[in-house]
Amino acid sequence: MAFSKPTRNVTMLTDKLDLIGKGGSAPAEIVGYDRILFARPELNEMLLKKIPPEKINMSKRVLSFQQNHEGVKVNFSDNSSIQGDILVGADGAHSAVRQHLYKTLEKDRLLPKSDTLEMTRGYISLLGTTDALDPVKYPGVLKEDSEGYYVVGDKYTPYTWTMFTVHGNRICWNVVVQLGITDIADEQFRTSDWVPQQNQKYMDSIRHFVTPYGTLGDLFDATPIEQVSKVYFEDQLFETWNHERTVLIGDAAHKLLPSSGSGAVNAMQDAVLLANHIYDIKPTSFENVKLALNEYKKERFEAVQDQYPQSHISAKLIFGHTLWERILRFVVFNWLPKWLQYKQFLKDTAYRPQANFLPQVPKRGSVVPIPQNPSKRIQKEDEEAKKVANAASAL
Repeated sequence: MAFSKPTRNVTMLTDKLDLIGKGGSAPAEIVGYDRILFARPELNEMLLKKIPPEKINMSKRVLSFQQNHEGVKVNFSDNSSIQGDILVGADGAHSAVRQHLYKTLEKDRLLPKSDTLEMTRGYISLLGTTDALDPVKYPGVLKEDSEGYYVVGDKYTPYTWTMFTVHGNRICWNVVVQLGITDIADEQFRTSDWVPQQNQKYMDSIRHFVTPYGTLGDLFDATPIEQVSKVYFEDQLFETWNHERTVLIGDAAHKLLPSSGSGAVNAMQDAVLLANHIYDIKPTSFENVKLALNEYKKERFEAVQDQYPQSHISAKLIFGHTLWERILRFVVFNWLPKWLQYKQFLKDTAYRPQANFLPQVPKRGSVVPIPQNPSKRIQKEDEEAKKVANAASAL
């Protein structure tokens, strides 16, 4: 929370800065928490500080792995290897763990055809975070709440550019182009390299786009070029998440469009519930490992499956430039009742898995959390403790 700002409202504008509509999240008194925004590098830094340095090995590229009843062995490109009980592929949309696992399963004819398809690429994003800005020129950075804007280009400009103020008097910005609308945009991204020099070339071509803070060029000039990234917005819900001692989480298992933040949220939820199922592996036999990973996928898949179409709709509302998507955006931001907008949001926030082996967080807000599966290990230990206690009292 020290490096976050709450966000309660966002404003959507045309490229002439005319109002399209406003949106927001359900109040904290209902869902229990504010929706918060922060620059992702600060989250990474915070998490790294919690992990002993000797437990992290950098510059390790997975080449292959073998798994059997005894364990799983991972081979790296530097000719090193490591042995373990479980391999967790948390290595992103183009997961090397998933690629090797799927090659093995396809060879054994165990891979569904849907998992052999390429991911869909509908958008490309350029994003960055400025250095600290002058509050005199940018007074919005001093507000307690994050100030958020979506600016949507006209039918000849298939871009949406967004700005959010974050802690430290900075602005996170993002420029998204929808592919398949104009030949110019498609050709530009087919021929560009993913290097800072090409990012700068692309930034120069759109720096005249206007924002409530001046032009995009003003924000670009306040952003170190090495901190600018360009990524595809890809999506695919994979059917195969685990096999034997290997399991996939986050983007490696389900690449969602990031328009509503569902990609990062679902990755964190994966980690929590996978930790619960790993905790339940006792004893750590091969069969118990396979059972735990199967149960993890079974518990998580339906929740992710529900989020998948929502991420598509959210992307259409924010980044879509077809005539139908423009009509949909106008209707949602101006005519759709607030209670209907909140309905799905409340359902999503009611799903809030916690680590079973830690003290539970007290309920906050009026939303009733969806119950999660209890720990089998804790249940068994409690039953055994009661038996011991009953036997002792009988004596």
